[in-house]
Amino acid sequence: MRRVIFLVLLFVVFGCADAKVKFYELEVVAEYPHDTGSYTQGLFFRDGQMYESTGQHGKSTFRKVELETGKALEKLEFDRKYFVEGSSVLDGELFILTWESRVAFIYDAATMAYKATWKYPREGWGLTTDGKQLIASDGSSYLYFMDSRFNVSRKIQVKFEGKPVTLLNELEWIDGKIWANVYMSDEIVIVDPKSGNVDGVVDCSGLLPRQLRGPSTDVLNGIALDDATGKIYLTGKNWPRLYEIRLAEKK
Repeated sequence: MRRVIFLVLLFVVFGCADAKVKFYELEVVAEYPHDTGSYTQGLFFRDGQMYESTGQHGKSTFRKVELETGKALEKLEFDRKYFVEGSSVLDGELFILTWESRVAFIYDAATMAYKATWKYPREGWGLTTDGKQLIASDGSSYLYFMDSRFNVSRKIQVKFEGKPVTLLNELEWIDGKIWANVYMSDEIVIVDPKSGNVDGVVDCSGLLPRQLRGPSTDVLNGIALDDATGKIYLTGKNWPRLYEIRLAEKK
C-alpha cells in the first residue's frame, strides 16, 4: 500500500511537465557484470578507476572494482553495526558515510589506509563532490554543502515546479549539475546546485530487463561519471549489470 501511495506521489511531482525542465530517456551504450552481492550505496570514478560502497548490516564494504568484470580488486569491510552509505573523495581523502550510526569514516584516498572516524550530524545517504566541497543527501528534499570535516556552509531544497522532491539518495556531480537518485523510483533528477530547482528528469525504467531480475534485486541506485572519458554509468542494489548510458531528450 505504501508503495502505491509513493508511486501516486511521484506522478504528482513528475507528471506535469514544466517547459523549463527537460525530460530524458536512456540509451544503453555498453553493459558490464556487477556483483549481485553489492547493495550499491555509492559509486564513483577517480583517475579512471571505479569505486563502490555497499550497504547492509554485516555486509557493508568499500571496493575498488574492475569495470570489465565487476570483481573487487581491493575491499574494506565494516563491523556489522554499521550500514555503509555514500562515498566520495575530496583533497586526497576518502569519505564514507553510514546510515543511522551518525559516524563517517575517513581514509587516505590513494592507499585506502584508515585515518579517522568522525561524528556525522545526520543520517548518511548519498555523497558527492564538486571538487571544492562535499555534497550530501539525507533522504529528505535537502542537499548539504560541507567542508571536509562536515561543517555545512549552505543547504538547498530540491524542488520540481515548486514542490519538494524527497527521498534524494545517491548523488553525482556531472557537468556542473547534481544528479540524484530518487529512492524507490526509476527516476534521476538533475538539480541546479545554486537554486535547487530540477532542470531535468531521467526516466530509467526498464534499464535492467525483467529476465535479469531475481529475488534479491533491489532498486536503481548508483551514478558514476568517469571524468577521464566523459562516460556515465548506472547500476542498482544487487543488480547483475552495470550500464554505460547516454541521455536522449524525450520529444
